[in-house]
Amino acid sequence: MNALRQARDLSSSAASPPLAETVVDDFIRDGAHLFDQPIDQHACADLLGRIRATRDFGASLFLSEEEFDADPQYTGVNPRPGRNLLERFEDRLGFVEHDPQLVGGITALLGPDYEILNKKVVCGVPAGAVPGWLKERILGNPVNNLGAYVRPQYRDVTYFYGIDFHQDLIDYKAREADFITLYIYLHPVSRADAPLYLLEGSHVLGGAVFPHNLTRIGDTDWLYRNGEHGDVVARQKVLTGDTGFAAIWHACTLHGTQPGAADHERISLRYLIAKKHAGPTGMDAVNATLKGPLSMTSTRADLAADGSAAIKSNTVLKA
Repeated sequence: MNALRQARDLSSSAASPPLAETVVDDFIRDGAHLFDQPIDQHACADLLGRIRATRDFGASLFLSEEEFDADPQYTGVNPRPGRNLLERFEDRLGFVEHDPQLVGGITALLGPDYEILNKKVVCGVPAGAVPGWLKERILGNPVNNLGAYVRPQYRDVTYFYGIDFHQDLIDYKAREADFITLYIYLHPVSRADAPLYLLEGSHVLGGAVFPHNLTRIGDTDWLYRNGEHGDVVARQKVLTGDTGFAAIWHACTLHGTQPGAADHERISLRYLIAKKHAGPTGMDAVNATLKGPLSMTSTRADLAADGSAAIKSNTVLKA
């Protein structure tokens, strides 16, 4: 409790005590915090329009089957520095990065001098946009990141067609879980729009190798096991919301999404934000409650040597 009290004192200059306490308490209990108020909806709509103006988010995104088979590439197909659509709109992201509510919540967890590790546009691709040949190939895959099948000029965005429950620690071998994810919907997201499914409380078992050991035990509950680190009943939360909906979660919190059922794409922003502060923070208090590891040397067991899917399993489809 002393670490938590110190963290709250540290964050008081950037966030009112009620917000700081709520965010840290929510992370300890749920591994996530959903912000009460949407961020600037006009700015969200403006950015959304600019993103959509850069391309048609339909079938023209994709290579033909013949083009893909001529040179299959499963790695190096995600946004990166120099190939990231948000770099075009850097001067329009202040409504996110300087929003008092977001800054206050993030500061409560990471301290006042946190750093942005990564930010990008994420697109949930609707079923109608995915070519038939591609649907057949990826059916049942645990991670349907479509970057490998997208034309190279469009790989400045991450495209998904459903992704199984996973931790964001999956992309950071040997890094401690000292970072959080910030996710923002740029338009209203209903159950048909590939909303995120988040398993509240799953973070308490720490890092685990993907895919994860999950058993459905009710309408909204899952039994989650992490080997010698035990098990926990995690409550499923479907993150639907209006334009400007914002949420943050722990690097060990399980989340995923089903393929979109709507006739349009779901466009969102995803930030990974890390602690730099040398002193105690809210994240230290959160991590002190975890029963499992904060880092792993191996994070996934679902890929072949070339980066293609090596297993057929997708638990989130049962959600």
